[in-house]
Amino acid sequence: MDLNDYKYYNNRELSWLDFNFRVLEEAYDTTNPLLERVKFLSITSSNLEEFFMIRVAGLEEQLQAGFGGMDISGLTPRDQLMKISQKTHEMVEMQYKCLESELLPSLGKENIKVLKVNEIDEEKKEFLDNYFQTTVFPVVTPMAVDQSRPFPILPGSGINLVVELEDEKEERLYAFIPLPTIFPRFINIPCTDGTCLFLTEDLLKMHSDLFFSGYKVIEISEFRITRDGDLSIDEDDARDLLIEIESSLKERKTGFPVKLEISKNMGKNLRDFLVNALNLRSDNIYEISNLLDLSSLMEIANLEGYEHLKFEYYSPQPSPSFYGKEDIFKVIRENDVLLHRPYESFEHVIDFLRQAAEDPQVLAIKQTLYRVGKTSPIIDYLIKAAENGKQVTVVVEVKARFDEENNIQWAKELEKAGCHVVYGLVGLKVHAKLLLIVRREESGIRRYVHMSTGNYNYITAKLYEDIDFFTCKESYAQDVSALFNILTGYSKPPTWKKLGVAPTSLRETFLRWIDNEIDAVKKGGKGRIIIKVNSLLDVSIIKVLYKASMAGVKVNLIVRGICALKVGIKGVSEGITVRSIVGRYLEHSRIYYFENNGLPKLFISSADLMPRNLDRRVESLIPIEQEDLKQRLIYVLNLYLKDNFKARELQPNGEYKRPTEKKSKLFIVQDELMKEAKKKFRKFIKKQEVDKFNFPKLK
Repeated sequence: MDLNDYKYYNNRELSWLDFNFRVLEEAYDTTNPLLERVKFLSITSSNLEEFFMIRVAGLEEQLQAGFGGMDISGLTPRDQLMKISQKTHEMVEMQYKCLESELLPSLGKENIKVLKVNEIDEEKKEFLDNYFQTTVFPVVTPMAVDQSRPFPILPGSGINLVVELEDEKEERLYAFIPLPTIFPRFINIPCTDGTCLFLTEDLLKMHSDLFFSGYKVIEISEFRITRDGDLSIDEDDARDLLIEIESSLKERKTGFPVKLEISKNMGKNLRDFLVNALNLRSDNIYEISNLLDLSSLMEIANLEGYEHLKFEYYSPQPSPSFYGKEDIFKVIRENDVLLHRPYESFEHVIDFLRQAAEDPQVLAIKQTLYRVGKTSPIIDYLIKAAENGKQVTVVVEVKARFDEENNIQWAKELEKAGCHVVYGLVGLKVHAKLLLIVRREESGIRRYVHMSTGNYNYITAKLYEDIDFFTCKESYAQDVSALFNILTGYSKPPTWKKLGVAPTSLRETFLRWIDNEIDAVKKGGKGRIIIKVNSLLDVSIIKVLYKASMAGVKVNLIVRGICALKVGIKGVSEGITVRSIVGRYLEHSRIYYFENNGLPKLFISSADLMPRNLDRRVESLIPIEQEDLKQRLIYVLNLYLKDNFKARELQPNGEYKRPTEKKSKLFIVQDELMKEAKKKFRKFIKKQEVDKFNFPKLK
């Protein structure tokens, strides 16, 4: 059997679009609160924008270069672009059907109204006129197009108005009005009941004549360009990586266009003018029936005063391992600790770093940073540690896509504070999430380690599901120290005692453990693999999973997004199930379970099963060996396999459907994990003999 055959693999891009359809399902799901449905619709739009900026742009470049090679599913760039266009047009139609038929009417019933020009009474018009004159008009810059002023390079992703004008000689002229991005898209108009919103582009249309005094406005319509957003950085030639990336970031705003969205009502003259100027294939033009750029609906989703239309507030629970304990180092000396966020609080990770920054016995701190966010207590404590005289080394990945500007700024701040900053490695992204603290103790120098599946970002820590692991066992600490030496200096990879590390050994580690399950079954034992990841794309991994299924190993895959593996192929993948869960929190952790003949092996990792993670990134795989923590992870994985409402199962025909087996009780894994975290903490508090009023105040 030739497992290289194209028929055994799904296309990466089409699989990703299937994932975005699953997010769109959440916008349609009436069991979700209304503003959460609005949020899901917004997310589908921002997801799609990023997909076109990176993935579609890459395929367009291949097409222009005449590349005709096939991907693992047997599709050429031209084939992929054609299928992407077909699927995306279907998605856009479903997005706007959701907006117009379901969300806007439902918002109206809750007195949240997006008003049109003809719905504005005199009082509201007076408010809008004043807002326009005092706030908007001084900021907006119209841009004419003529012989001396050619078609401007309009930034990607923003809303623009294109205007057809007529001068006194009855000649037709064209101009643009870019929407200012410093203001909210939705203007909140004072009204007696509920919330009245008005689009900024409609306000500009109402006053368009003021921008073109002496000219007649024939037509004005909105459009939106999506541009290539992938940075092309020649790292080998870059004398200073920071300067090179900062320069490339400017190019992102002016990359070649890959998608044009126009109003469905746009006249032929304006349409032809835009299409000719942008030189786009017709496949990449999308006619939109309502407001462009649905990602701006996040402004409505985040409206204050409508908590009854959002998910019930959930506060991440303190971990019983850390809560009320003044000395975090003592806790970790006694036992390894696992946190499952956002069900448990990321505050413990921040406290770990805070205590290290303040503790006079701490000599050094080393940390990797991938996505930190715009504000960060993590950065604050690293700076404080440096100011307190500790040796602080930070590996900041300045190539983290769409976080480059933030990370460059943080790198400069850290350097200014006296931290030793390393900007990743040439040709590799540092994606591993590691924190190493070196402390002087009575018994000598001891190293404490934090490793995670998620970023050191305290905002997304409340929205993304991830696993954190704390230990001070020397075998882990030696590996993490050795990895930092590779990242910051000249050091060859050692023989790893505990960690699996990409790009040197991680793929081989996965292949070895899957082969181990195959051997166990061949010798008459039981074999089982459970893997929870964001994406599964690597062909070598998929092949060996097929072989495992063919040998009789039971394989359960929980894959949130891209999945190139196919299920239900006779004689190949009948023993494999794939499910995806999209819910309130973004499933982000990577957990790997291997039955190992009754002695299960459990790992957490920063890595998905994709070529980029295994070949072009620094990633870490961490074994969880403490028995109670292993059992906890096994329990969590089994909960994910029980979900019968938010889960979607991959079918042999490539579709994703809700689990078909009849269950008397609805089971939603994220809801269950929230309940359990609360229950566990309450139970812990009740057991305490000390006065609970002396415990730290809950946040």
